[in-house]
Amino acid sequence: MGPGARPGSHRGRLTLSGILLTVLGIIAFAIGLLFSIAFHELGHFFWARRFGMRVPQFMVGFGPTIFSRTRGETEYGLKAIPLGGYIRIVGMIPPAEEGESKRATRMRSFIAEVRGQALNDVRPGDEGRVFYAKPWWQRVIVMFAGPFHNLVLAVLFFAITLTAVGTSVFSTRIDDVPACVLPAGAATTEERDPCAIPITPAGEVCAPGSDGCALPLRSPAAEAGLRPGDTIVAIAGAPLEPTAYDSWTAVQEAIRSSPGTPLDLTIERDGERRELTVTPIPNTVYAEPGSDETTTAGFLGISPSPTLARQDVGALPGYFGMIVTNSVERLIEIPQRIPQLFRATFLGEERDRNGPIGVVGVGRISGEAFALPQLTGMEKISFFLSMLASVNLVLFLFNLLPIYPLDGGHVAGALYEKARSTVARLRGRPDPGPFDIARLMPVAYLVAGVFIALSALLLIADIVNPITLG
Repeated sequence: MGPGARPGSHRGRLTLSGILLTVLGIIAFAIGLLFSIAFHELGHFFWARRFGMRVPQFMVGFGPTIFSRTRGETEYGLKAIPLGGYIRIVGMIPPAEEGESKRATRMRSFIAEVRGQALNDVRPGDEGRVFYAKPWWQRVIVMFAGPFHNLVLAVLFFAITLTAVGTSVFSTRIDDVPACVLPAGAATTEERDPCAIPITPAGEVCAPGSDGCALPLRSPAAEAGLRPGDTIVAIAGAPLEPTAYDSWTAVQEAIRSSPGTPLDLTIERDGERRELTVTPIPNTVYAEPGSDETTTAGFLGISPSPTLARQDVGALPGYFGMIVTNSVERLIEIPQRIPQLFRATFLGEERDRNGPIGVVGVGRISGEAFALPQLTGMEKISFFLSMLASVNLVLFLFNLLPIYPLDGGHVAGALYEKARSTVARLRGRPDPGPFDIARLMPVAYLVAGVFIALSALLLIADIVNPITLG
C-alpha cells in the first residue's frame, strides 16, 4: 500500500466507477431514445412538407416545453417528458359531412368540439394545405414514414452490430458436459454431487430401493465421449459455422426433436475432426428460459460457450427476420402477460423476465450493462446497439397497429377512404369524400387511456420489481 493510501480506497473507486458507468448507460439510452423519436417525427415532417401540408409544430417529448425555436412557419422544440413526440399538421380532421345529423347527443357534442379545435388551426389560404384535402396516397406516405424511419434505424443498428461490432452468440464449442441427467427443477440440482443422490423421475429425493427411485442416468454426451472444448462442426451431415448466430439453435432443435434417435455428430478436437454417434434421451426440460412450464424433449447433456462474433452481411436478413418474429410474438403476448405484471407489481410475485418492460426498465438495464465488469467494451457496445435496435423495431411494429390514434390507424383510415371511393365509382355514385376520422375520437381516447394505464403500471413495476441482467 503506497503512502497516504487508505484501506478500502480502491473499493471506493470501483464503486464510484460503477455508478458513473451506470449513469452513462442511462444517459446514452435516453439520448438514443430521443434521437429515435425525433427521427420518427422527421419522417412525418419531411413528407408532410414535401406534399405542401402546413406543419406549425415539431416537438420531441410531452409536457412542459424546455426549449423551442420558430423557423419559417414551424416551431421546433424539446419537452420535459421524453416518452414520445409529435408534429402538428393542419387539418388532420375534416369538416362535418353535409347532411350530418344535428341532433344533440353527448357523443356528437364531443366529436363537434374536437372537430372545432382541429379546424381552428386552419387559416385563410390553408385550404389546399390541410391534411384531409390531400390525396389518400399522400396521407398514407406521411403517416407510414414515421414508423418506417424507426424500421430504418432498427436495420441500421442491427447491421452495425452484426457485421462490425459483433453480436453475442452461443457457439457450438462445448463449454460443459455434466456427468448425469437431472430433470428440470430437480431437488438435488444445487448439491455438491447430484449424480450420487437417488431421485424419482420428477426429481424428488427418495430412499434407495423404493418404487421409481434410482441414481440419475449418466448423460448421453458423457457416454459418447464428448468433452468440454470440443466444437460441433456438423450434425446429421449438415455443416455448421461454429460462431454463426443460428448454429447452436440448429444443434438444440436437432437434439430436442430426437429423443431415442441416434444423431451423427462431427466434432473438432485439438485440430482434428472426429465422427461420433449420440442418442438423446427423453428428459423433462423448461419450455423456455425463465418459464416454470416444462415439456419432454431430447436431452444430450452439453452446454455451449458464449462468445462475441461478427457475422456475414448475408446473415442479416435471416437474423433480422428472427428478431421480427420474436418481437411480434412478444407484442401479441402482452395482453395475456398483464395479470402477471400486476401481481409482480403489487403482490410481490417474481417478475416474468419474458414479460413487457417499460422505458424506465430498459434504461435501467442499459445502465446495468455499462457497469458490468465482466463485459468487455465491445460487448457493452453490442448490447447497447442491439437494445436500441430492438426499441426501434418495437416502435415500428406498435405504431403500425391499425388503431386510432396510432399512425397505423391513420393509414387504415386513408386506405378505407380509397376503398370506399372505388366502390362508389364502380357503382356510379359520387365520391363520398374524406373519411371522417373525428368519429373515431372516442376510440382514440379509449386507446390513449389504456396506453397511459399500461405505461403507469410498467413504470411502477420497473421501480419496485425491476427486471435486471442478474
